[in-house]
Amino acid sequence: MAVDPGLTQRLARLIHDEQAGLQAFVALLQREEALLVEGQIDALTALAEEKTRLYRALQRLSDDRTMMFARLGAKVSNDNIRIVLADSPDALAAWDVVVALAGEAKERNRVNGQLITERLQNNQQALSTLLAAAEHPQIYGPDGQSRPTASSRHFGSV
Repeated sequence: MAVDPGLTQRLARLIHDEQAGLQAFVALLQREEALLVEGQIDALTALAEEKTRLYRALQRLSDDRTMMFARLGAKVSNDNIRIVLADSPDALAAWDVVVALAGEAKERNRVNGQLITERLQNNQQALSTLLAAAEHPQIYGPDGQSRPTASSRHFGSV
């Protein structure tokens, strides 16, 4: 693959932009995890909008990288990126950071998904318990003891 210096510079710029974007994305995933652990569900709405915005920006950078290589008739791969950036050690180091950050983002997103699933299951269980209790309400007598409501009496019984 013939590498022109202009391509190396454009790819290096793109990789640095991607590194900055991924750092912001990982920081956002860390905040998301903290909010999930603390149970601050309302704060997640604003965070979700920011997460979507950052994800789209990262996707555009990835699409741009794919287009660069498509013009060369090559696919984006770690090896091809290393070939293009062979004379740019700073950009190669940034690429290594991008790969590491992408792995970290994937893992944090997986963990956050698990936390969301667990919270959803807990909410479902609580809702089921509340609905079951609503079907069989208890009343308390003057002595503080629970008594079944009249609705528990069967018609026709003595």
